[in-house]
Order: sequence, then structure tokens, then C-alpha cells
Amino acid sequence: MDWDDCPLVEQVPGKVSGQPVVKGTRILADTIIEDYELGSSVEEIQENYPSLPADRIRELIAFAHRKQLIT
Repeated sequence: MDWDDCPLVEQVPGKVSGQPVVKGTRILADTIIEDYELGSSVEEIQENYPSLPADRIRELIAFAHRKQLIT
């Protein structure tokens, strides 16, 4: 997925092999979206990643919808 325009996501060389992660974490942004696409609710995703606030998960999902990364 193309996360270039998302202010919630960063790519840092050497951090999780330079893959897009949620800013300030080592959580892969793609993993959040994949979990959502597989049917996990925001609350379920947040339970799996308790350091990630539910509102940030919602913002990532909304960004992916706007960019048509998910339907």
C-alpha cells in the first residue's frame, strides 16, 4: 500500500526493515489494514495493539478508504 501521503505513517531506514509503520511505533500500517479487511473491528485491532489508540486506527482506516486502498 502507498502510505506516502499519510501523516500517521513513517518509514525509517533500519526500523522494521524500512517498512511503513504507524508513527512512533513498530506496528506495520499494512497489518492494521489487513486485520480490518479480514473482518476485525477497530476494538479487536486495538486489543491486539493496546499501545495504538482506537482513534488512530480509525484514522488509518479512513485514509486507506480515501486512497481507495480498501473498499
